[in-house]
Amino acid sequence: MVFNVTTAGLMVLMFKAGLALIGEGTVGRRRLPWTAIGLTAVALGGVLTQLCWSGAMDAFDSDPAKSGWWRVITSVFMQNGGIGGATWNIATLAVIAALAEWFWGGPLMLGLFAAGILLPQHIDALFGSSDRTDTDPRNFAGSSGATYFLAATLAAALLLRAGTGKAVRTDRLLALAAPVAGLALWFAQSNGHGLVTAYGFALGALVRVLAAPVIRPDRDLQQPPRTTMASLAAVVGRRPRQAD
Repeated sequence: MVFNVTTAGLMVLMFKAGLALIGEGTVGRRRLPWTAIGLTAVALGGVLTQLCWSGAMDAFDSDPAKSGWWRVITSVFMQNGGIGGATWNIATLAVIAALAEWFWGGPLMLGLFAAGILLPQHIDALFGSSDRTDTDPRNFAGSSGATYFLAATLAAALLLRAGTGKAVRTDRLLALAAPVAGLALWFAQSNGHGLVTAYGFALGALVRVLAAPVIRPDRDLQQPPRTTMASLAAVVGRRPRQAD
């Protein structure tokens, strides 16, 4: 229970950092995050595959005792936390991917998500820590690791955002709290979510510096799209007119 609560708390912290990064008041004016929607649809497809095929987990998880180069990728779209865990993983993926797309752009968001899939195992092996995570069946499947990695890149970008004043300092403290809390969870609980958060934060900071010229998080605010989150919400919330 403590493990789940602290892990969820770390995600909430990074969600707040991502929302502060793009500006909570700007969400309604932003375009639909089609890349994030597509990524979430793939994750939902993985869950449907599990429901329809009892052998899906055995075929696609990343159990190190099994062979198959594809497992490191396909395992991300399998969920092994039951209904509650799968719901949490899909919901957080949808929200974090949307925030990341609005800031980084669709292609870079996908690249960072892919890095969250591929990089942690190599970094763990480099530092000799892979034996602490690879033997835990909870790490054989699930999208949470890549999602936490992606969320941490938003916290890193928030830390590096230009500006002065009390609000900016508060945001930077919020951003720094992500890797600090992540490492605390790793050392206290051997919680892999905390470790990938630190990895994602480091890569996010590097990408923010190197890719600054091509990052346009305010493009939707300068050239409003035809269909925005607010307009979609209005259509969905509109009640059908009753016949006289």
